[in-house]
Amino acid sequence: MSAERILYPCYFDATLKRREGRRVAKNFGVKSPELPAIEAVLRKMKVTHRLEEHHHPARWAEREGRIVAEWEGSKEDLIRKVASGLVGRK
Repeated sequence: MSAERILYPCYFDATLKRREGRRVAKNFGVKSPELPAIEAVLRKMKVTHRLEEHHHPARWAEREGRIVAEWEGSKEDLIRKVASGLVGRK
């Protein structure tokens, strides 16, 4: 049985402040991350995931969607791995 971890694009957005939803250091963030890029990183990592039309509670007007990933480790580990994959795609 695996745990589900929810990832929002705002977690990886270097243009946002922490209180606006960013969860990574600015140098590990990217400008305007999109779900397809995050999904590509998860696919490369071979992490089972699905897309949902939900939005981040603090950014309800943005309607950017989210990804639910099946991940056994901590959510912070997953966020760091995805962030390093996004930075590597630049």
